[in-house]
Amino acid sequence: MKTRNYGPLLAEMEDIYRRRSPRSAALQQRAEAVLIDGGSHTLRLLQPFPPRIAAARGAWLEDEDGHSLLDFWQGHLANILGHNPPVVTAALAEAFAAGEGLQTGFADCLQIEVAEILSRQTGSEAVRFTTSGTLATMYAILLARAFTGRTLVMKVGGGWHGAQPWALKGIGYRGDDGGFQGVESAGVPAAVTDKVVVSGFNDPDALRTHFQQVGDRLACFIVEPFIGAGGFAPASREYLHLARELTRHYGALLVLDEVIAGFRFRAGSLGALYGVQPDLATFGKIIGGGMPVSAVAGRRDILSLAGRSASKRVSFSGGTFSAHPAALLAARTMLTYLVEHEAEVYPHLAERGEQARQALTSAFKEAGIPVVCTGHDPSILPGSSMFMLHFPYDESISLDRPQDWLNPALCDIELGQRVLDLALLLEGVFLLHGHGAVSTAHVESDIEHLSAACRRAVRRIKPFL
Repeated sequence: MKTRNYGPLLAEMEDIYRRRSPRSAALQQRAEAVLIDGGSHTLRLLQPFPPRIAAARGAWLEDEDGHSLLDFWQGHLANILGHNPPVVTAALAEAFAAGEGLQTGFADCLQIEVAEILSRQTGSEAVRFTTSGTLATMYAILLARAFTGRTLVMKVGGGWHGAQPWALKGIGYRGDDGGFQGVESAGVPAAVTDKVVVSGFNDPDALRTHFQQVGDRLACFIVEPFIGAGGFAPASREYLHLARELTRHYGALLVLDEVIAGFRFRAGSLGALYGVQPDLATFGKIIGGGMPVSAVAGRRDILSLAGRSASKRVSFSGGTFSAHPAALLAARTMLTYLVEHEAEVYPHLAERGEQARQALTSAFKEAGIPVVCTGHDPSILPGSSMFMLHFPYDESISLDRPQDWLNPALCDIELGQRVLDLALLLEGVFLLHGHGAVSTAHVESDIEHLSAACRRAVRRIKPFL
């Protein structure tokens, strides 16, 4: 591993950024007086301060300092049609103009209609809505524990399933100090995290071993068919089919976390492309059309534990704003559009995704900087709009799992995150931690802008390597 000192480069870029963004800097100071670190979501708080966004449309943002930014973060990867797509905003505007859309606290037809679409497109028997991916995965685990009567939960190292107790173990890589065995938050009871078993993503041998060890005590195995924070990569067919086989054999439930993957690669679940039907699946992000909607979908006998008549009832009510009328109107509009335009949307995303990956990697490769771009695998996915950059110190080393991509001994994590993010931001492009996705709003000229921005960013970075 090489020792690289990015301190001078970061100081130089931060100075330029402060001088060109005085209004965002002032707003950060104002925010810190009333908000911890200046915001309510740590991931959004780019250092030294985030650009404060004044407008967002399609592939582009405008910040408070008047800069135009080509955006690939796209609302935590939720905006598959780009920011504020007219097909959704028009439906919301019409509803608000008619005196509809805000919270009523009553049941309505929208819940039925969105649940019908989700059931049809994902092969699910029943659906229950809530407001975030975090809550959806938490409720799915509660349902699994109640249904099986078992206590253990298994996930994979590097897998992110939201900020809920069973999900906060095994996210960050700690190298020789326990690998993925750490807990990401203070305040989580050891009585909870001790019940979480961390296995390996795309590691069939580890999966078999863990099921042999704890399978008869396991309530569920929760896994992303396309891992997000752990490195942006699809599960192998062998791995996901093995997960389905082992959960059935040992009487545990298979929970597919499709908060990122659902409706990203097709107008439905990603599990269907593998021929794998889980017991439960969680959906979010894209399904809300830019509004806070998430869902747990799957077998009726499991979800019925949320019902009034269940003897071992799971308290799955989702809160005041669960199934909010405006949110479900946006969801119905978005899902209907994706289903009706599936043949146009997904080939477009695949083409733009490949162009974006080429633009990102070419700039570094031409400068002699080793780079690996994950987010696609033609042998598994018909096309992908996703990408994440990794910078290995030794290009001869094979990198194919979270313990490789997230290992600071193998990859230059600081370059792939803080340095790259700020260097591209100065060139009018927004990525977060070196990853993002294209939307249908991204056009060829946007890819050309990305390519040129990458080359300028590389020229700034190269002297410090």
